[in-house]
Amino acid sequence: MSQDKNQNTLVHWADFTADRIIRQRGDKEEYTVASGITPSGVVHFGNFREVITVDFVARALRARGKKVRFIFSWDDYDTFRKVPKNLPKQDELEAYLFQPIVDTPDPFDEAESYAAHHEQSFEAQLGKVGVEVQPIYQAKKYRAGDYKEEIKKALNMKADIAKILNEYRSTPYGDEYYPISVYCEKYKTDETEITGWDGVSKITYKHKKHDYTGEIDLMTTDKVKLPWRVDWPMRWVYENVDFEPGGKDHSSQGGSYTTAKEIVKLFGGETPVYLQYDFVSIKGAGGKMSSSSGNLITVNDILKVYEPEMVRWIFASYKSNVDFAVSFDLDVLKTYEDFDRQERLAYGLEAGNEKKVNMAKRVYELSQISEQPEQCPFQPSFRHLCNILQINDGNIDQARNYYKDEIKTQRDQRRFNERSTCALFWLENYAPEEFKFQINKSAVEYSVDDKQKEFMNKFTSFMESDWDSISTDKELHEKMYEIIHAVEVQPNDVFPVMYQKLICKEKGPKLAGFIRTIGKDRVLQLFK
Repeated sequence: MSQDKNQNTLVHWADFTADRIIRQRGDKEEYTVASGITPSGVVHFGNFREVITVDFVARALRARGKKVRFIFSWDDYDTFRKVPKNLPKQDELEAYLFQPIVDTPDPFDEAESYAAHHEQSFEAQLGKVGVEVQPIYQAKKYRAGDYKEEIKKALNMKADIAKILNEYRSTPYGDEYYPISVYCEKYKTDETEITGWDGVSKITYKHKKHDYTGEIDLMTTDKVKLPWRVDWPMRWVYENVDFEPGGKDHSSQGGSYTTAKEIVKLFGGETPVYLQYDFVSIKGAGGKMSSSSGNLITVNDILKVYEPEMVRWIFASYKSNVDFAVSFDLDVLKTYEDFDRQERLAYGLEAGNEKKVNMAKRVYELSQISEQPEQCPFQPSFRHLCNILQINDGNIDQARNYYKDEIKTQRDQRRFNERSTCALFWLENYAPEEFKFQINKSAVEYSVDDKQKEFMNKFTSFMESDWDSISTDKELHEKMYEIIHAVEVQPNDVFPVMYQKLICKEKGPKLAGFIRTIGKDRVLQLFK
């Protein structure tokens, strides 16, 4: 396919980015795309935006027949700077401050270290939303001596690196600057100051808090690490990275991306294709998410409210540089409706203009966890499903009977199970009170006037004798109004009575459909 023709078929930012990578980096047999996180605490949903951004671009490259290596760097040789508030064993963790995260114990006693606990948890969550990465654990790389030549290079270029960094510093570095940090052999923390480098292999340092000086050999030590601003561009070259996005904080003028673009040249490489992504928040959970503060929501938390494909779809629906919020409030209903509408557009079950349909198809493709179904999966309306589940006292198996004619495939069954589980969780934890109800177990006493009583008697008589004549919600709705006019009352006089007798509330789901779903026998038992 020619480039011009290809350009005309591109609709999604991930595809435009893939094309940019091929143009800028040349036509290669394999492209390396990269992402990474420091496991300083629970890896939150905000971090996920970077990973899913890379995943979309990796898929877009593969769609062009390219081989892709998606590396994910765990910066677990970083120092443990702050104990997150939401973790147990605070005092025990405090004893490991300023030591490598990889050497800090897991306060949950589940993994071999604090770092491993968060790494394993996040990798498992990525698997649930169809993101496959090749993890690289930086502590292992540093301790194996993989970067010693790069560290030596950085030390010998310290004046050049300082010059680049000083352009954006209010207090410039002087001769005392060294582009490394050292974990003290005796006290194990990185609260050290470098005092010398012989240009070959010897590094001397002193501890800032203790009267201790040390000398180490770069060729044999595992105590040296490059700081983030030098480490990032070094790894671009070391791993031959073709694409890596960055957040708003890294992308600002003078931020780590600004300096990395210059430092990468010192290592003999070039800047990968870059994409800035914006922050993502949760509607109903205030403030920017932060691992160290403990104010966070994880991918697992989102999966309690949304199906896995929907989590991907939400991200694929926004340009990477647009900030947005994932809703846990009443807007959950709208999000499900929007997803179902786009799914129908993608399968040609709903009409839309060509541009809209093409975008729906591409976003839907990028949202898939596994093979895309040939036919549109079963779509139980989330709003209606919430009602069906509540009518069935939260019993998913009983609720399934209502949909038994529509659930035809394994994919339909998975959709029903996932959506039902999400609906129950949302009802219990986030739904507004007016949305929740429980069907009364037995008839409740409720005082009515003569007109209300007459209406209820006529309506129950109709249900007993002519219920089978009704086949749609509309027909029942019209019948109710027919009796209302015959008795000469107002809807507001009788509807609250019916709701009270059904769910002990003044209002609830639309009455005609509600009554039909509950069923004749159960309604009659409560109305009499």
